Amino acid sequence: MQDSEYGAWNDTNVIHPYRAWIPDGFVAPRDGEPIETEDGLGVNASAVHMVIEVVSPGKRNQDRDRVRKRREYARAGIPVYVIIDDYDNHGTVSIQTAPVPEHGPYEDEHRVPYGTEAVVPEGPAKGFVVGEAITGPKRG
Repeated sequence: MQDSEYGAWNDTNVIHPYRAWIPDGFVAPRDGEPIETEDGLGVNASAVHMVIEVVSPGKRNQDRDRVRKRREYARAGIPVYVIIDDYDNHGTVSIQTAPVPEHGPYEDEHRVPYGTEAVVPEGPAKGFVVGEAITGPKRG
């Protein structure tokens, strides 16, 4: 994405009305459409094309990353949600697409074990591979 109008971001609030989340990473335009919120506290969720979360240890954190953030990102209409999860079946990559903002889930999910290639199917990061170079080999 180096020569792209999009960039990879982290350590920034993604804000959807009355909610703010700090994802591990996300893809949004470098500039152009209204990215930053009026108050300057983060970026508008409507400008975000993909969110990446690395699941944190502990049940509370896992529930937040797997359930609450998944629901909120879908409600915000973020098209792609990538979850890299060390704690799911010895390591799983899940790519969620087709958000349903009215209900909160994503309709489509592609899950693979670590060491298997998971390819982002759409958006500015289309074709990006989350594979062994990122997750390490399959665990057993």
